[in-house]
Amino acid sequence: MRLLILGGTRFAGRHLAAAALDAGHEVTLFNRGISNVEIFPQAERLCGDRDREGDLRAAFAGRRWDAVIDCCGYRPEQVAAAARWLGGAVERYVFLSTISVYADFAVGPDEGSPLKQPLADGEGRVDERYGSLKARCEEVLERALPGRVLVVRPGLLIGPHDRTQRFAWWVQRVAVGGEVLAPGRPQHPLQLIDARDLAAWILQMLAQGATGCFNATSPRGRQTFGGLLETCRAVAASEARFTWVSAGFLAARGVSPMDDLPLWLPEEAHGFYAVDTARAVAAGLRLRPLAHSVRAVLAEAPGGQPAVAAPTARLSPQREAELMREWQSTGSARNAPI
Repeated sequence: MRLLILGGTRFAGRHLAAAALDAGHEVTLFNRGISNVEIFPQAERLCGDRDREGDLRAAFAGRRWDAVIDCCGYRPEQVAAAARWLGGAVERYVFLSTISVYADFAVGPDEGSPLKQPLADGEGRVDERYGSLKARCEEVLERALPGRVLVVRPGLLIGPHDRTQRFAWWVQRVAVGGEVLAPGRPQHPLQLIDARDLAAWILQMLAQGATGCFNATSPRGRQTFGGLLETCRAVAASEARFTWVSAGFLAARGVSPMDDLPLWLPEEAHGFYAVDTARAVAAGLRLRPLAHSVRAVLAEAPGGQPAVAAPTARLSPQREAELMREWQSTGSARNAPI
């Protein structure tokens, strides 16, 4: 296939480009030429800013590809402009969306669940605006290219080259060892997907001529927080010990889910980790063992070894130790439900 990738040098897009090139596809990358410009020398490069109409015209006018994969469309006007210039240049448009488009996570959503509504400028939290904008992007594309759009809604992505370091934080923290604060309960559900598995499946879907919407993450019920930490410990051959601290205790002390402790969410948001992926699984989505993702992230560290200390952008080692001392000293560890 002749593939155009919008982006293609960061995380999910980088893995998509790598998988496409490895499979022998002819790949063109369109981006601003800012990030990782040295990778993929075998790919054609078109340099431009998707927010500039002139750049789109110069890059796409008179060109043809079998499909475009949009890895960096975040605002409706961006994808509308791309659709105008690419509508006659591609057979299909793959849009990398997010499960954050869903309006309600009280229960696990499927592809037909209601989406977030539009928000006024500055309204809502960052995550709410992100999901709402992605939902509008999906609508814009389906109106512009009816029946030609494949919308992929990934859950939380993990694996090498992840700038968010959400997964890597736990991998490195457990590898460092010692007493590790574990939030909530071991059975707390997770849904994670390695970006390399997502890339391979998207290419498979393109080969099948698929269109429509698909949630793409691990099947609900397969992954837990306890399982993640135990896998990190086993792969790193770490002597880490896990102290499970109740969500209520952490919330009362201002510990922020996802920010201070990555991947962890409060119980009322459990539907975020209960997304229905049956449609994607039926269409061939397959996931590598979690240990493979942990091993790949560990290998990114200098010399393949974990850092001297876990990343400090999250919960600092000092704060972690303080919280565990208080948890033990107050008797909460014995008396509070988790």
